[in-house]
Amino acid sequence: MATEKLGGCAKFFASSKPYLAMISLQFGYAGMNIITKVSLNQGMSHYVLVVYRHAFATAVIAPFAFIFERKGQPKITFSIFMQLFILGLLGPVIDQNFYYAGLKLTSPTFSCAMSNMLPAMTFVMAVFCRMEKINMKQVRCIAKIVGTLVTVAGAMLMTLYRGPIVEMVWAKHPHNKTNGTTSTGSLDKDWFLGCIFLIIATLAWASLFVLQAKAIQTYKNHQLSLTSLVCFIGTVQAIAVTFVVEHNPAVWRIGWDMNLLAAAYAGIVTSSISYYVQGLVIKKKGPVFATAFSPLMMIIVAIMGSFILAEQIYLGGVIGAILIVIGLYSVLWGKHKEQMESKVADEIPLAVKDGQSCVISGLNMIDVKNDFTEEDSKNKKPSSVVINMTVAEPPSRDNQEGKA
Repeated sequence: MATEKLGGCAKFFASSKPYLAMISLQFGYAGMNIITKVSLNQGMSHYVLVVYRHAFATAVIAPFAFIFERKGQPKITFSIFMQLFILGLLGPVIDQNFYYAGLKLTSPTFSCAMSNMLPAMTFVMAVFCRMEKINMKQVRCIAKIVGTLVTVAGAMLMTLYRGPIVEMVWAKHPHNKTNGTTSTGSLDKDWFLGCIFLIIATLAWASLFVLQAKAIQTYKNHQLSLTSLVCFIGTVQAIAVTFVVEHNPAVWRIGWDMNLLAAAYAGIVTSSISYYVQGLVIKKKGPVFATAFSPLMMIIVAIMGSFILAEQIYLGGVIGAILIVIGLYSVLWGKHKEQMESKVADEIPLAVKDGQSCVISGLNMIDVKNDFTEEDSKNKKPSSVVINMTVAEPPSRDNQEGKA
């Protein structure tokens, strides 16, 4: 009896591993947003933070890529180098710089809510690049389109409308009400500018996902190498951008303080450990399962931000975040249905007629039974395949009489 209970507990723990892993990752991402916000508020340049973050990420990932993926490295041609260059520009440079700039001007909760637009924006970019096909007769396509529109509506609401402050049960901010009347115009301007920065960052991240789909075809068996190369190239690009923007050498100075913790935490936890853990979860449960946990980070950040940063949460942000989450799950549901349909289509065996053979272009092949597609069945037009068949002629009457 005891062995059965132990076996049941082991099975339960094994089945719960993906859930525990993704929940732990959301806590890791939430901690990154809080620590980064504190570091930026203390005056650290977000350009320098991007450099140090990806330098830490490169230093952590590169040894594993060298140990496990030394053999069979793809040859870096000019086209592959340009792909890596653009990936480094989109991710470490454009996305991270604009995200940190938006985080500095808004709040961690707001930034996490805006980042939930990523699946919808990726879907739009994939449609423009003809990687996604739209068929309004299918429910899953309608769900993805409606989810994208709802997500954009939520983001626009969060950008253009703040509304009154929503007081948390565990945290009151009486001092913020008096301060809000003196500098409301400047706060609104900074808030709007931060929203624009976050939208640009999400667009860059969505573009990176679309381009990465092509780069992964080359580095299918060398994903650690791809990540380390992108982080390294992005670090070099970020250094060049920082030298152009920041003219004071003192901004590079970093000690044993919150700035070092923010750079090391972001590079090691959110750019290295999270990549490995999320890759394992995606391999076992699929990308839809992994993406579905992203709204949890927003809730964790809202609770942690109200305790640690005394963060203000506005009604417009709450309503917009709810709309974004609804749109997110609508897009994810459509993608999940699409994956399930393609999986079922791949598993359906071909129907074979017994005792028949056909010849196509001189090659012996099995005759396959024509199936009706979904659109053809509605239009009552079967799909047609031209097949030249060799049919044995029946013996003539003269031959039969000669044999008799």
